[in-house]
Amino acid sequence: MKLLIITAIRGFKKEIKTILKKANVKNYSYKDVIGYRDASELAVNENWFSNEMNEGEAVFFYAFVQKENVDQVFELVKDFNNKQETASNIHLAELNIERTN
Repeated sequence: MKLLIITAIRGFKKEIKTILKKANVKNYSYKDVIGYRDASELAVNENWFSNEMNEGEAVFFYAFVQKENVDQVFELVKDFNNKQETASNIHLAELNIERTN
């Protein structure tokens, strides 16, 4: 079993749900979150009072997925990202689960 973590802009929520369904991931959780990006190019110690932090509406998904479904999720996300004409992508990470109870 693997743990998949998916983050993206909130506008991709429907597409992520579709990807999980196509990959036969039937159980998952998600939460609307605020994402932050430091738009300044200065180091923190040089820019203490910067207002260069951009925030945006995002989603955070996680799912415990059978090993045989993980590759399909990655392929579907890769296909989606390759078709994007915007700078935003779906971000996906896979973590090993050593124990469950």
